[in-house]
Amino acid sequence: MYAFIWRKLPFGVIGKLSGSVLLVAATVALLWYVAFPWAEPLLPFDDVQVESGVPADTGGGDPVTVETPAGDEHELPYDTDQNNPAPPSPSR
Repeated sequence: MYAFIWRKLPFGVIGKLSGSVLLVAATVALLWYVAFPWAEPLLPFDDVQVESGVPADTGGGDPVTVETPAGDEHELPYDTDQNNPAPPSPSR
């Protein structure tokens, strides 16, 4: 197929190279702006479910509770209210 396209492109080697680049660019643009946006709703990449690590209630009995051990509060060593806080100065 590529040999057929190469033979049918006009204007010698320079024309064939520029025509090939133009065909590749047109194919990429067609995929990027037409095919991929059409197929995006059909693909499951945005269907993400994050579980909390707590087993789901199966409907019978008492609900499962997970107790956090002492000293395991997962305190963050930085402020989460600011975007990109300044790094701490190095101590000497």
